[in-house]
Amino acid sequence: MASSSSQTVTTGDLKKYDVFISFRGDDTRAGFTSHLHAALKRSYLETYIDYRIEKGNQVWAELVEAIKDSILFLVVFSENYASSTWCLNELVEIIECHKNGQVVVPVFYQIDPSHV
Repeated sequence: MASSSSQTVTTGDLKKYDVFISFRGDDTRAGFTSHLHAALKRSYLETYIDYRIEKGNQVWAELVEAIKDSILFLVVFSENYASSTWCLNELVEIIECHKNGQVVVPVFYQIDPSHV
């Protein structure tokens, strides 16, 4: 009898979010990012975006938890992304997750990649 191999996924490997969007709100929230989020939702992808944070919660702790609990990261680099301490701190956490195999996709919104 031929043996079959199967791969077991442990609960620790399962993630809550398919996609985490990192972006500078002042640059892209009202236009590009809101449309991106809507398109991902239409595709039935569970997407974390910062307006999911409820007032009164520990904002940074919730962001870090969502980052660690995401499969893929869309990092929307825009004109003022790098001037935001919040964005840069998110990016540090995202890069740490990338070292563990999570996927990072850079998106350059109205900027040249050489400026990042």
